Amino acid sequence: MKSWTDRELKEASLSQLNGVCEELRREIFSTVSECGGHLSSNLGAVELTVALHRVFDFPRDKIVFDVGHQCYAHKLLSGRAEQFHTLRKRGGISGFPKREESEYDCYNTGHAGTAVSAALGLSKARDLNGENFDVIALVGDGAFNNGLIYEALSSLKILNSRILIILNDNGMSISPTVGGMHEILNNLKSSSKDFQADFEGGDPDVRVFERFGLKYMGVVDGNDLKKIVPALSAAKDALKEGSVLLHVTTKKGCGYPFCENAPMETHGVSPSGSAKKEYSAALGEELMALAGKDEKIVAVTAAMTDSLGLRPFFEKYPDRGFDVGICEEHAAVLCASMAAGGMKPYFAIYSTFLQRAFDEIIHDICAQKLPVTFCIDRAGVSGADGETHQGVFDLSFLSMIPNLTVAIPKDIGEFRAMIRRSADFRMPLAIRYPREGTEGEISEVEIGKFEVLHSTMSDIVLLAAGERCLKIAWNVREMMLKAGVDVMIVNARFLRPLDEELLSELKERDIYTIEDNVKIGGLGDAVARFYRQKGLKTRVRSFGFEDGFIPHGTPAELMEEFGLSAKEIAKEIISRTRSRGKE
Repeated sequence: MKSWTDRELKEASLSQLNGVCEELRREIFSTVSECGGHLSSNLGAVELTVALHRVFDFPRDKIVFDVGHQCYAHKLLSGRAEQFHTLRKRGGISGFPKREESEYDCYNTGHAGTAVSAALGLSKARDLNGENFDVIALVGDGAFNNGLIYEALSSLKILNSRILIILNDNGMSISPTVGGMHEILNNLKSSSKDFQADFEGGDPDVRVFERFGLKYMGVVDGNDLKKIVPALSAAKDALKEGSVLLHVTTKKGCGYPFCENAPMETHGVSPSGSAKKEYSAALGEELMALAGKDEKIVAVTAAMTDSLGLRPFFEKYPDRGFDVGICEEHAAVLCASMAAGGMKPYFAIYSTFLQRAFDEIIHDICAQKLPVTFCIDRAGVSGADGETHQGVFDLSFLSMIPNLTVAIPKDIGEFRAMIRRSADFRMPLAIRYPREGTEGEISEVEIGKFEVLHSTMSDIVLLAAGERCLKIAWNVREMMLKAGVDVMIVNARFLRPLDEELLSELKERDIYTIEDNVKIGGLGDAVARFYRQKGLKTRVRSFGFEDGFIPHGTPAELMEEFGLSAKEIAKEIISRTRSRGKE
């Protein structure tokens, strides 16, 4: 598409601007169809983004995208149109704002709820530096459930700075928006016939925002340039006197009817289909079966009912399925308290989002020894969403928590067995797994016991955690056999507790651990610590991700590049084996 400069956008006619919007939609749709990415959220934000570039002066003015997955039009309008075809590809541009990528991206985002805090920090830095520019936080209504938003709003008067919050209200996050704030926003939309710079009548829902120190302006159709451009201009003028909240409505998937009618299904689009089954589907099936036998079982999610396979459960057991919105900390405490009240909660969540509930996992669940089961999806490298979404830290931060059992299934069959085993497990349990996998057989799983998959008299033992790493281990064995060396392969399916009995039996051998996690604090560290504490000099070499953040790319590319290459592992083992043979 044509690269539009900010000056051209400011001088363009309304008809030309509508043409720009159509160009942007076509480019976003065609690129996401090829590369994968967030589709419906970006289609819905096109007119709003064009209007922002028309009214404000980027990059002098600053915009923080909450979550950040709706920034595609912004990237196309800020000098990255020629690179847009590389979206989410290894070495290409990110699907999220990146300061390293462009001066138009002033703050990196990836998780919901951070934009208001970030905007306040940027505006206060501006004030202290004696500078003069506008700072905007573009926040979806789904993120307005997140507690961090209200921590930021509570400090608005204390910090005494000026920001513009644009509330992009499309009634959705990944799943439909829920909760009390959703009701307030719906009331405001039904009370307002058209945009009002000053909402009349002292509406009690408006006073919610005013008490934080915000001037409420709304409601305006964010997909209509004739309305959104003047509304933004009015908000910019009002910003001279203090902070403003501009309430905008948009339609997720706008411009493509099948996206408009299926906003959940088109929120995130894969570049191509997969023949593998998703673990989330198995989770939904197993919880449905367990709930049919035990009325104490409940399922909790934080705005990801469909992505985590829980929709059938919620439909069959509406009184026992709880979507609390983008409130991971609250969800964890809710699970803890329901467990304390005699229920058996299952908290389904992506690995990257579980990080937000770390404190509650420790104090509310594990310290009280409550039987909450964490079903941790997208563990390990998740791929094209990049640094903020790679689930490569969970083994490390979970491994240190007392009273928590941490399980890593070798395939979907073993995952099913673990879920079934969890039904009568009366302590905190975390089961982590990737998005996709192979079905596999269902057999009994004993807590804290590894599984020997290939036994041999070889001195070399591969302890692999999870489906991806076991695949690597088998590939390593094939390569080793060509060099005349066999290896023992062990399914290290529990990080806590470790199988100390088996590890003690292997004390005279060379141990190599493979994990889809950062090396620091993961399986390798735990195994090495076990031998040190026993006073054993067993040689342990760990393979995992090095100390750093992993960018976007396919999981296969990233594992190969960042430390989990079967070829490199086999090469190092052979080299070490030959070196010791010469000693």
